[in-house]
Amino acid sequence: MTYADVYQSWKDDPEAFWMHAAEAIDWTQKPSKALFDENAPLYEWYVDGKVNTCWNAVDRHVEAGRGDQTAIIYDSPITHTKHEITYAELQTRVASLAGALRAKGVEKGDRVLIYMPMVPEALEAMLACARIGAVHSVVFGGFAANELAVRIDDAQPKCIIAASCGLEPGRVVHYKPLLDGAMEQSTHKVDFCVIFQREQEVAKLEEGRDFDWHGFQYGVDPAECVPVEGNHPAYILYTSGTTGAPKGVVRPTAGHLVALNWTMKNIYNVDPGDVFWAASDVGWVVGHSYICYAPLITGNTTIVFEGKPVGTPDAGTFWRVISEHKVKSFFTAPTAFRAVKREDPKGEFVKKYDLSCLEQVYLAGERADPDTIEWAQDQLGVPVIDHWWQTETGYAIAANPLGIEALPIKLGSPAVPMPGFDVQILDEAGHKMGPNELGAIAIKLPLPPGTLPTLWNAEERFKKSYLQQFPGYYETGDAGMIDEDGYLYIMARTDDVINVAGHRLSTGAMEEVLAAHPDVAECAVIGVTDQLKGQLPMGFLCLNSGSDKPHDEVVADVVKMVRGKIGPVAAFKLACVVDRLPKTRSGKILRGTMVKIADSEDFKMPATIDDPAILDEIRVALQKMGYAK
Repeated sequence: MTYADVYQSWKDDPEAFWMHAAEAIDWTQKPSKALFDENAPLYEWYVDGKVNTCWNAVDRHVEAGRGDQTAIIYDSPITHTKHEITYAELQTRVASLAGALRAKGVEKGDRVLIYMPMVPEALEAMLACARIGAVHSVVFGGFAANELAVRIDDAQPKCIIAASCGLEPGRVVHYKPLLDGAMEQSTHKVDFCVIFQREQEVAKLEEGRDFDWHGFQYGVDPAECVPVEGNHPAYILYTSGTTGAPKGVVRPTAGHLVALNWTMKNIYNVDPGDVFWAASDVGWVVGHSYICYAPLITGNTTIVFEGKPVGTPDAGTFWRVISEHKVKSFFTAPTAFRAVKREDPKGEFVKKYDLSCLEQVYLAGERADPDTIEWAQDQLGVPVIDHWWQTETGYAIAANPLGIEALPIKLGSPAVPMPGFDVQILDEAGHKMGPNELGAIAIKLPLPPGTLPTLWNAEERFKKSYLQQFPGYYETGDAGMIDEDGYLYIMARTDDVINVAGHRLSTGAMEEVLAAHPDVAECAVIGVTDQLKGQLPMGFLCLNSGSDKPHDEVVADVVKMVRGKIGPVAAFKLACVVDRLPKTRSGKILRGTMVKIADSEDFKMPATIDDPAILDEIRVALQKMGYAK
């Protein structure tokens, strides 16, 4: 079947499509139907089914005789450690941890907060919660104490599972003091904590409250899988909200299982037994969907990688891991490839490794500029697929479904909508726009299985954030267009569409032009306030290592390029070279914060920022251009 056939079959009969997809999952009690729309515009899926995520991700593979297959490969260039865990070992470890949690009073529906680095125990903690029907909420390891406290108060967990520390190149991140600080600040008090002690730092345990990971499990009966209702929350994942309060995205159990299982073959083109690697972190949605759950549900081998694209030890670390562990499908963020490309523009490290196992690469997390994709395709000689999704959806809204059909790649586009997603471009009044017209990207309701049904304890905020702007649609918060072939283009967040003298222009389109300059490794364009034109675009350029071209010449080049590609209407005259850009730890550039600095407005330090010192560097660069007064 072609992609068009599959998408049409979903459109013709969504109910039959999703009931058929559900057959690949082991149910304790099969659902009577797929969609439950009695409470529209709040939709739910497979509500009356009974199912367990841990059974589907672990036990069923052992039962099927595949217990000896490797489930998890742990590769930490920071600690020089590698080891493998089979499905049978994973089952034993998860059942033991789940039994210990249950013995301490954690039951179905209780929340457990997980604060862990990239170690296999993070996945074991997630799966142990799923095993007994507890709802986990993973918070990115090393998050500041006040941000952790906010999440403790919102999720109200019965317990917290944490590690003593995380490891960055050249430094130890002390988790326990952050955790203790958060528990002091939070109004809600947890019953107990479980601490995984790492040899790099052994944390002080609070008598009566804190338990050692291993000691805590000693002599406890392992737990069996507890079936839960189809709409039972598997987890809560906090995503930053515009008002500063984080939004708790709820992931329903059954739809999550069905949808993720469907994506592994159809989008990522892997079969049971294949090695799949998502180079992300369990703190982000990619880590939930494609490090922990989807690969294990499908019976793949997944990789837990504790390292960086460059510096652990060099720009060849990705290629070493792929070559050594025989990775078939690789998933990372464009920013990771840009970091590698900046260090190794000619791909000298790529040549050192046998990458014949690698069949496809996927990029997501932010816009993948054509320059980065072309570089990766040239170096790796395999399809490099940009695809687009959100924390809220949990998996791809638009992609190139290689497992169904390899569609032509159009640079700058994450290709076409996946089944379940009826993507439309709307103007401010909610009217559909024509091909190649820039507007708000919205998805016709209902959203497919596994996407967020609501926000944790915040139904009104859910409706206001996502459903209010365009009744009958989910508002993505992104702007873009669809071409005459049905390919989607994500041009910017809706607040990154700037208005220059009445012309609506995409900062993303300008970034594409800047990234094409041979000396530019990475860039960002923001809209700054201008008395005459309303807004003006301003570019920030990071240059390739080894570039010796004078900065003012590079700036003159890109100004000319934007004029040539987008036209004088863009009024692009402001640009500067900087050493680095402010980013979240997942690699998203903090454009909104940069705008506030440029316009001399107050801003809240983003909780997810990788290095706050970069903001001072940006402020100095802006002041030299007459901004950030």
